[in-house]
Amino acid sequence: MGLWIFLAAVVLLLVYAVGVYNRLVRLRALVHEGFSGITVQLRRRADLVPNLVETVKGYATHERETLDQVTAHRTDAMNAGSVAATAQADNAMTAMLGRLFAVAEAYPELKADANFRELQGELSSLETELQSARRYYNATARDLNTRIFSFPDMLFASPMGFKEEPYYEDADPAIQSAPKVEFQRP
Repeated sequence: MGLWIFLAAVVLLLVYAVGVYNRLVRLRALVHEGFSGITVQLRRRADLVPNLVETVKGYATHERETLDQVTAHRTDAMNAGSVAATAQADNAMTAMLGRLFAVAEAYPELKADANFRELQGELSSLETELQSARRYYNATARDLNTRIFSFPDMLFASPMGFKEEPYYEDADPAIQSAPKVEFQRP
């Protein structure tokens, strides 16, 4: 009788471990899906940037340094691999786009250009989608991390190879305040 109870307990433990494993695999897949969503939106934004830069170039030829920096940060955003590197490149690109639009503010004829307004509208829509993708990723990372560190799942998670996923964030304290942008006019 005692052997049957022991065997039943072992089988129940194995069934529970399989359940934990499957749940953690599903959560890890959601985290990877969430990060993929961020990279898709960043790629769409990076593809839009050259059109914006070319449109601004036609009006703001003496702002060459800003335009070159925007292009350089586009490449950084495309080549980032980890969550932290992607977040850092994303934030640098966002800052550069802010500078690009500050340049545009100095040229009323550029702001009136239909192509520029359309590109600006696309970028605004893209930024909203990117923000949603970031929130989705962080929510899935939170769910996975909660399971990994919750008892009794924590007893199985580490031996099964599951580890904490990083959040999509920027450690730069400068993002807590609005950037000050100044350009000298010729």
